[in-house]
Amino acid sequence: MSWALVLYDWSGWNREIFLLVNEGTPAMFLPLAKLFSYLLGNYWTAPVVMGGFWVWSRTTSDVDRSLELQAHLARFVVAFGMAFAVVGASKFLFDFPRPAAVFGHLWHSIGSIETHYSLPSGHSTYAALVAGGLWPMVRAHWRPALLTYVALVGWSRLATGMHFPADVLAGWLVALGSLALSSRLLKGAA
Repeated sequence: MSWALVLYDWSGWNREIFLLVNEGTPAMFLPLAKLFSYLLGNYWTAPVVMGGFWVWSRTTSDVDRSLELQAHLARFVVAFGMAFAVVGASKFLFDFPRPAAVFGHLWHSIGSIETHYSLPSGHSTYAALVAGGLWPMVRAHWRPALLTYVALVGWSRLATGMHFPADVLAGWLVALGSLALSSRLLKGAA
């Protein structure tokens, strides 16, 4: 038994959970899946998020809060760079197949059919980076919304037929690790 079967296949549960979500998502929820998969969870929106952090830091009147926001922006930028270096290298290193390559057909498939480079999910990584970047800056009552955002992006990647659950989970772990490492690196530089 290989490590890939244990860590990735989960004794068949990775595929079964994918099918449950992909086949079980009603057609009326596909526009929501598309919204979270291709717009709100798309890492190409990173410049908008970074710009938002910067504007927020420049428009607050509290100097200490402004410096805190700038530090969180730096943490997000460094974590983003690290995370996407890991995501890119992992996709080529592991080259796990995407659901379309495994099943040959999908109940729901939105967008172009891709067959390679499934692990980890870049969209899920990005969503967790955004939520993790905002987490320390928002009030506690906004944190459930951040968790919901991360979960919806992860769900959308399964519902649209692009990733397996293990890919989503790996993306979340890459993001959390990158945020933690960037915090340590920037603390040491301060």
